[in-house]
Amino acid sequence: MGSVDLQREDPVGETKYELDWADLATLDLSQFDVPGGKKKLADQLNKAIHEIGFFYIANVGLAPEQVDRQFAIGRKILELPEEEKLKYRAALEDGSYNGYRPLGSIEILPGLYDNVEFYNVFKFVDKYTREHPAIVRQYFAEIETFHRFIHENIAFKLLQLIAIILELPEDALTNHHLYKDDSESFLRYMRYRNRSSSENSKFQELYLRGHTDFGSLTFVFSQPIAGLQVKTPDGNWKYVKPHPGSIVVNTADCLQFWTNGYLQSSIHRVVVPPEDQRHVDRFGLLYFARPTDSMNLETMESPLLRRLGLRNDDKKDDQPPLEVGEWIRSRIKKNWTRSPGDNDQTISVGGYQAKIFHQ
Repeated sequence: MGSVDLQREDPVGETKYELDWADLATLDLSQFDVPGGKKKLADQLNKAIHEIGFFYIANVGLAPEQVDRQFAIGRKILELPEEEKLKYRAALEDGSYNGYRPLGSIEILPGLYDNVEFYNVFKFVDKYTREHPAIVRQYFAEIETFHRFIHENIAFKLLQLIAIILELPEDALTNHHLYKDDSESFLRYMRYRNRSSSENSKFQELYLRGHTDFGSLTFVFSQPIAGLQVKTPDGNWKYVKPHPGSIVVNTADCLQFWTNGYLQSSIHRVVVPPEDQRHVDRFGLLYFARPTDSMNLETMESPLLRRLGLRNDDKKDDQPPLEVGEWIRSRIKKNWTRSPGDNDQTISVGGYQAKIFHQ
């Protein structure tokens, strides 16, 4: 395969509209190894993820050019002909996101299908090996370096801070997120196709309905097209402002289960971009950090949680604890059987629940 131009393409700048932006904390990870830095960052993080589950991180150790190249690789993948991408379709019905997820896979409203497609690259360990398009193979080493850095140099720092919050040893969570272990952490290249005004009206101005994520932490790399919204504690939806050079992070289901609700699995959605941006496709770059498949979802033995009265028995004696891998695969499978007419439908697996918010 010949050389590929990997210049990032952002066809529009940030919106000129003043939107209702969420007030989110920013953690400066350059302070992580400074004396007293971890404690200061943990205190800052505690407030952010206890109240809303969304925050920014900055100074993570990645050069802007590295991020830009990943956006460019993702664009090249998702601009391949549909028949080529379908050769690498993920086994979605079996609960796996490893590979391509086609456009229009989920019915958002009766008779109306989504406008999003994505290509997922799972961890670079033997278990998750699969065939990939030529563009992925060409930049495989570069993608792996980026993949591993996010997991072991960024996610691990946040997991250590969360352990400090819970008054646990610093490796209490990282030990359950080792890169070599069986866990479906992955990098996602994502594309929302723009729609006409009449189509957007039919879809009630939604690109992706409200939901929580399945694993531990989700990393969303900054791009200028607005649309991501978080549901605040008072029940309102607020936009997440793109900050160049930073990464948006949100907490996910496993952290909420392990802390019996002390840490929130954030509810978020994607809506039609503002008027000056909605005519272009919205490309995204994300990383999903997930725990080892065999870890269970019971509340952790944390001094903080016990003091707060949150350390209790999650399960009945006759019900075995649910493992992370089963929870994640069950949630993915239910995306293919859920009725779009069921508003605020609760997904329940082994006694653990998550809610799908349609509005």
